[in-house]
Amino acid sequence: MQQDNSLPLAGIRVVEFTHMVMGPTCGMILADLGAEVIKVEPPGGDKTRNLPGLGIGFFRAFNRNKKSVILDITTDEGRAAAAELAGQSDVLLENFRPGLMEKLGLDYATLSSRYRHLIYVSHKGFLPGPYEKRLALDEVVQMMGGLSYMTGPRGRPLRAGTSVNDIMGGMFGAIGVLAALRERDRTGQGQEIQSALFENCVFLASQHMQQFAMTGEAPPPMPSRVSAWSVYDVFTLADDAQLFIGAVSDKQFVTLCHVLGHPALLERPEYRDNASRVAVRPQLLQELGAILATRRADELSPQLEAAGIPYAPIVRPDQLLDDPHLKASGGLVPMQADDGSMAPTVLLPLLMGGRRPGVQRPLPRPGEHTEEILGRLRGR
Repeated sequence: MQQDNSLPLAGIRVVEFTHMVMGPTCGMILADLGAEVIKVEPPGGDKTRNLPGLGIGFFRAFNRNKKSVILDITTDEGRAAAAELAGQSDVLLENFRPGLMEKLGLDYATLSSRYRHLIYVSHKGFLPGPYEKRLALDEVVQMMGGLSYMTGPRGRPLRAGTSVNDIMGGMFGAIGVLAALRERDRTGQGQEIQSALFENCVFLASQHMQQFAMTGEAPPPMPSRVSAWSVYDVFTLADDAQLFIGAVSDKQFVTLCHVLGHPALLERPEYRDNASRVAVRPQLLQELGAILATRRADELSPQLEAAGIPYAPIVRPDQLLDDPHLKASGGLVPMQADDGSMAPTVLLPLLMGGRRPGVQRPLPRPGEHTEEILGRLRGR
């Protein structure tokens, strides 16, 4: 597998000084879109490769389609090579702690004075301001940015079940790169881009901030919210399977009652329209829960789908590896891992010209491309 020269970022070179999730996500997006992305790893390789527990999948998930170079940027020789590599690149990505790249002489101010074309992307915890020196984690900013409060039950803030801000930070970094490349086409000048976890999380919570600004009432956590729809909940069925069902219009409620074989519910005056049903929602959910407790998910699901009722089984991530839609739509494909085995990988969630940007090369082994890439420096 080789780089696809028909992809939109073919010919763009990116050098990546990143680890964990946010910076690697940015680099992976650019690589999937055709850029040559060179991941600079320390001697021994990126420690993200060997994380245990919930971090074990980070490297494989966010580092495909890249090349790997081993470079010790704590040495004078390594820093000089890194700076030269930056000069040969269009984009530099980094997500080290605040001040480290400046200490190494690899910050934007230093490099841009030599390479005015360079687009430099810093992924941090916070944008410039009172918090900018703080170290941040996805969990930290979820607590600070309103997401954990809105996710958990009242009094029990709960982080989202994945690294939403890290991934989103990488996405905004990539968006910034695309815009900066377009601007450089006009001006010939690169620029610095900053993307940050905290600001990502606040953006996620912005609809709730606007709700308060418009009503003067602080929104309750999602588990305590007053639903706008009467049927919008998770129900337990006969086989102990759980199914989310949402009937968000009067027409859908009528259809649901017929699908469940209980049209008599429609004759009840308290269920005549959505507003009336919301007023007695606990009662309605109890009645529907009793009805649904007698139905099997494998029988009910196709009936709901045929009737056009929004529904969803509660699916674990491991079950998605066998999801028929992901497989049929080309969103889950095999990739050769850095140990030579074949592993599934989830592609970017978009189509471009009817195709999914896919796997172009095996996941790199630590330093696999060191000789190739560093050989370019000064024509070696």
